[in-house]
Amino acid sequence: MIPGYDKAHALRTARMCVAVAAALGHPLSRLRQFEAACLLHDMGRAGLDPLLFGQIWSWAREQKIPTRPREWRARYPLTPYGRESQAFIAQYGAALQARGLKLTPGVKDHIDMRLGFARRLKQYLRPVKTAIATVDIPWSPWMERIMLYYYYPEKLERAAAWTHQLAEILVACEQLEAYSNHRRGKDYYARAEESFAAAFTYLRQLTSQRIVSRQVLDLICRLTREGSFTTILRQARGGTLSPADQQFLQSVSC
Repeated sequence: MIPGYDKAHALRTARMCVAVAAALGHPLSRLRQFEAACLLHDMGRAGLDPLLFGQIWSWAREQKIPTRPREWRARYPLTPYGRESQAFIAQYGAALQARGLKLTPGVKDHIDMRLGFARRLKQYLRPVKTAIATVDIPWSPWMERIMLYYYYPEKLERAAAWTHQLAEILVACEQLEAYSNHRRGKDYYARAEESFAAAFTYLRQLTSQRIVSRQVLDLICRLTREGSFTTILRQARGGTLSPADQQFLQSVSC
């Protein structure tokens, strides 16, 4: 067990991802590696303190501060590549300290969990790569690249089409689970409630941004309508779905 790792979120995400990838015809050997990558996709946040993470990033969202490397670079293009965390601290560190968050190593580490995700992921994946080899799952470089796609889409600019598609599936399913996840929303972002409508609206935004393809989004919507994800999403919501939630899932359109 990895302290500070959201295993339940990773498991639910992986189940949805494999269902989508299988429906798109990816071979079994690739699906096994893909499942492992999905289970490990949040390793860049190992050791996370949900309260501290939420304090930093819910404030950043309220202030409309970019919270992902690709968004940071879009607003601040002169930031050296890979130095987004340091730029965030230089620009907003004083404001964080004014809110009572001293720039301790722990606070800086939690800033790195978003703006320095690639660096942290590489650090925490190192010992895991050896471990998964013992269960007959070969490690391939594409597995790490798809984990980074949400934050660093440029890393897949020259990737094979099937790799890009798996990355899109991971982003879409991970975001659907995260937007539906009551505990994650409460701990990370001080959300009072979850909305499936908001989740699918965000997936459509990712499609308009060309992070997720229309083919992947349409398939996720179809599988949702058919009930393939109902149990998973019910678990994400804490075990219950209202009649309105069930109706929405049965009729969602993209």
